Amino acid sequence: MKRETLSAYSYLLPFLTVFGIFLAFPVVYSIWISLHKVTLTTNLYHVFSDMKFAGLANYKEIWNNVEFWWSLIVTILYMILTIPTGIFLSMILAVLLNQKIKWASFFQSAYFLPNILDMLVIGLIWKFMYSPDGLFDTFFMKIGIDFFHETGFLGNPWTALPAIAMAMVLKGAGFGMVLFLTALKNISPNIFEAADLDGLTWWQKFRYIQAPLLKPIVLFLAITGTMACLNAFTEFYIMTEGRPISTFLGETVGVTKITGYYLFEKFTQIKYGYAAAMSYFLFVFALIISYINYRWLREKG
Repeated sequence: MKRETLSAYSYLLPFLTVFGIFLAFPVVYSIWISLHKVTLTTNLYHVFSDMKFAGLANYKEIWNNVEFWWSLIVTILYMILTIPTGIFLSMILAVLLNQKIKWASFFQSAYFLPNILDMLVIGLIWKFMYSPDGLFDTFFMKIGIDFFHETGFLGNPWTALPAIAMAMVLKGAGFGMVLFLTALKNISPNIFEAADLDGLTWWQKFRYIQAPLLKPIVLFLAITGTMACLNAFTEFYIMTEGRPISTFLGETVGVTKITGYYLFEKFTQIKYGYAAAMSYFLFVFALIISYINYRWLREKG
C-alpha cells in the first residue's frame, strides 16, 4: 500500500511542483507583501528583503481611501450593466438558435466570433465607433441629435460606462450562447412531446422545463462575470484610461476607473503592498457576491 501511495505521488509530483511555484508561492508571498511597505529600493527578487513591516496599515489605508470606494462603486455599476444583460442576451440567442431554422450554424459562428478576438482589438474598434464623427455619432447627427458630437460617447460622464458595458456584452454574448445552447440540446425531446400533449404554450415550456435546467449555466455565468468585472482592465485602458473626470465626496475621480484599472495604477506607483492588500479585499468581496448569487439562484429553484 505504501509503495502504491509513493507511486501515486510520483505521478502527481510534476503538477504539485508547478502548482507550488506558480500558484501557491505567489499567493503566500502576496499576503506577505500586503503586510509590508514596499519602496523603490526594495529588492523584490529577494523573497524576504528589506520591506518594512506595516501590519494592517495597507488594509486601513484602503478602508479610508475615497478613490478605492469610488472604483468599487463603478465596478458594481459595471456588474449591474453587464452580467444580467449578458446572461439575458445569451439565453435569448440560444433559445432562438435552438429552433429549426436555416443557417443556424452560420449564426452560431457569427455570434461567437467576437468572443475569440483579442480585447485590445475589440477595444480599439469600439473606441473608433464611439468617437466624435464615429459611426454612432454620425447616425445621431443624421437624426438631429448632436449631444455626443463634442466629446463622443466615451468622453461623456453619463454614457462612458454604459458604452463600454454594451461593447463587452456584445463581445461575450456568444460564449454564454454556446453554453445555453449545449444545455438546451441535452434536454430530451420526449419531455417536449409530453408538454405538447398537455397543451403547454411556448412560454410555459420555457418557464417550467428549459429555465430550471439552465440555472447552473446562469450561476456559472454570474460568478465568472463577477470575476471578469473585478479584473477588467484592458477595455478601460484602451477606451478611456479611467476618464472622463468627475468628483466624489470632494475627491477628483475617474468615471470609468474600475477596480482593475485602479489596481494597475497602484502597481505603476510602486505601491505593491497596497495593491496586494486591495487584491485580497476584492477576493473577499468576490466570494460574498458569488455566495449571494448561489443562495439566490438556489432559493429561486
